[in-house]
Formats: sequence, structure tokens, C-alpha cells
Amino acid sequence: MAFSHNFDPTVLREYDIRGIVGRTLHAADAFAIGRVFGSMIARTGGTRVAVGYDGRLTSPELEQAVVDGLRASGMEALRIGRGPTPMLYYTATVKETDGAIMVTGSHNPPDYNGFKMMIGRKPFFGTQIQAIGTLAASGDVVEEVEGSEQTIDIADDYTARLLADWDGGDRMLKVVWDNGNGAAGDVLEKLVASLPGEHLVLNGPIDGNFPAHHPDPTVPANLVELIAEVRARKADIGIAFDGDADRIGLVDDTGEIMFGDQLMVVLARDVLKSHPGGTIIADVKASQVLFDEIAKAGGNPLMWKTGHSLIKSKMAETGSPLAGEMSGHIFFADRWYGFDDALYAAVRTLGIIARMDGKLSDVRKALPHVINTPELRFDCDDRRKFAVIEEVAARLAAEGARVSATDGVRVQTDDGWWLLRASNTQAVLVARCEANTDAGLERLKAALVKQLSASGLAEPDFSGANAGH
Repeated sequence: MAFSHNFDPTVLREYDIRGIVGRTLHAADAFAIGRVFGSMIARTGGTRVAVGYDGRLTSPELEQAVVDGLRASGMEALRIGRGPTPMLYYTATVKETDGAIMVTGSHNPPDYNGFKMMIGRKPFFGTQIQAIGTLAASGDVVEEVEGSEQTIDIADDYTARLLADWDGGDRMLKVVWDNGNGAAGDVLEKLVASLPGEHLVLNGPIDGNFPAHHPDPTVPANLVELIAEVRARKADIGIAFDGDADRIGLVDDTGEIMFGDQLMVVLARDVLKSHPGGTIIADVKASQVLFDEIAKAGGNPLMWKTGHSLIKSKMAETGSPLAGEMSGHIFFADRWYGFDDALYAAVRTLGIIARMDGKLSDVRKALPHVINTPELRFDCDDRRKFAVIEEVAARLAAEGARVSATDGVRVQTDDGWWLLRASNTQAVLVARCEANTDAGLERLKAALVKQLSASGLAEPDFSGANAGH
């Protein structure tokens, strides 16, 4: 029977495939992804694809459909079962599979689900994802042939590998973890059982209803429970994960949130001891403090585009030992494999704290104090958002402004900087401002509003209070 399939146009995104199950995403889509992706792998001479799934209620059905599609393309599906996304990346790396598909809705609401993919050791994104839609619609797949499947249990191997890089000696840290009922739950239970110290896991059981709170550690409201426990127990640190554990959130020993760029300062200083002069990558939303601190520690700071697939690709290109995003994606190539893994980042962070003389809060307090807006996201039509960036860039160039055009426009002034970029995944523009003084921040906000207004856009909502960090 001839194969042909059309996807809802909203689900094929820049970095993954994602939609609302039962509305824009169905089991038939999952089968088509397996069928087309399997065909792409077959045409490169590949034969094996690793498959995993997260804790969402719809994930088992979608995973089965993906496997069926892969088998129909002659693939051997290596099924690792339920667990965090980085466990699938680990499997693809150590088992040397030709591709990998993770069924995960990441940090999206419970009725969402989706797919993250690898081809060989590399992320599968952008035009490759768009090709899935084109090939499916035209039925351009390999002739149907019955493949096979194998179920493996990799969780113990993965946990042992995480533990192999523990470098904090025997110091007994007191750690509070918040799994947010996400996919890391079972692995996290194994991990804390073998780490030195005292560990409390909140919301450990995997539950796709996410009964405690939404599993997105970049939203301060989702860290309230973790902060309270850290303070009540006088813990050394609190660690939170997103739904599929490829992003990390942190609170220090005083219960204050440590943002992604602040964590990167701690990690970069440590990694640069063994990689002097190394290139450390962070995305354009990161504080100038991070780039300055990397340079102070003897590193080569590189500002790059936001997006986990783009960062991974740049790391491979530059030989960078460490990269990170404000969103909490942390990528270690130092002693690890270059993919984003919140569990691994947690182990390395704990090792650093265990070797410290003081507290994590001392490190945070010693950083230069800057005042910044939260990440501002505001609606802008998909067809208009990139044009707005071009218009703003042209006006800034005419004014002779100091601009980095790595990803949107990041404008440096004597007060600090402001950023405007188009989201790759949603019909929104993203903005952020950072200054050394309150008055400076107001001037930066005014400069941003002036540019938006010149392109016919309203002032963004700056409420959510300016955060100091």
C-alpha cells in the first residue's frame, strides 16, 4: 500500500516536532515520523535507531507508533523505554546508533507531546525537520520491508557513567532535588542512592499530569516548593529539572535563584582550569557578566544563537569544552559527550560545591551586580517577526550603534545592552535589557520601545519587576 501523510503545519518546528495530542498531533503522525526518518537513515546506509519516551500519558502510544514506522522502513529499533532525553542521547552515543528519536513534550503543558531527534551523533533540526514533512506528503520513502526491535535497559549504565565523573570527594552536601514529576524520576532515584551526602527528592514519581507544578525551572513560580525546602533544611543547594531533564534550574543555599548564566560562571571557572584558553559558548540572552567572567578566568567567550541544536553544532565546530543557555541547557564536552544533560550538569555542579571553601551564595554575591528585565516575549506574526529584526538592524546601522547581529540584534551602550530577536519556535519576538543602574535600565528600555514603535509594534509588558543578578 502506498504511503503518504500530511502533518498539521504547526507541528514541524525548528528544533523538534511538537503539537497538542488529539488536535494537531496523532499516532498516525508518529508512525509517519518513524517511516520517513527510517527511510532517511536507510538511504545513508544506516540500520539502527534508538527510541525513548518521557513520562507523559500519551508517550507510550506515540513511541509504539514511531517504532512501527521505523520497522516498516527496515530499521532495527533499539527501545530504551521511559526516561530522560539525555539518556537517549547517551544510548545513541555509546551504542553508536545511526539515529535516535525521543518522544517528549519537554516543558510544554500536559496535553502536548513531540519528538527530538539525532542523526548519527548530530542534532536533527531546521531544514531536516522540514524535509520530514515534504517526504511524507510525497510518499518518498524506501520500499516497505520488515525491520526488527530490541528492548534494552540502559538506566544502570547511564547512572554509572554519570557517577564516574563525580569529583567532589567525600564531602557530605545536603541537597534538595525537585524532579517536578518529570522523566528523570527513576534515574534520579538511582543517582542519589550512590552520591555522597544527604539527598531529599521532591515530586520524584514520574506523573504526566504534573500534579505538583509545571516542570519548567526557568519560571520562578515553579521553584517555590524547592526554595522553601532548601531554606527549611538549610541545604547547600536546590536542583530542579524540566519535564525531560535536558534543562536544569538551581537555587543556592539561601534559597535565591541562580540563573543559567550565573551557573555558567561557576562551571566555566572550573572547566577552564583544565582547558586554559578554551572557548566557552553562551547564547545571546546571557548576561554580559558571564562573558566578562569567562575572559577573566582565561577563557575565550563566544556569544552564539539561542537554540540547543545550534549551540551543539557550534561546540563541535569550535572544540568548545562547555556551553550553556539562559534556559538551563548546559552542554559539557569536557569529560562528557557534548549534549545537554541536566543530570550530568547537576553532578558536576555538586562536585564543584563540595570542593569549595565557602558557600554557593558567596559566589553569587561576589559577581558584579547588574539589573535586568526578565525575558520579554510578545506576539508577532510569524511572517512579520524576521522583517521587524531586519528593519531594526537597518536603523541601528544608520545610527552607528554598537550591534552584535549573531541572533537578532544585541545593542551595547554605555548603560549596558538590550536584545531583540525572533523566536525560532513561536510567533513571538523576544527582548531583554541589562544595565548597571536603574536609570540606565530605563534608558535601554526606552531605546527598545523606540525601535519597536518605529516598526509599528506596541511597547512590551515590562511588568514582572526588574531582576537584579
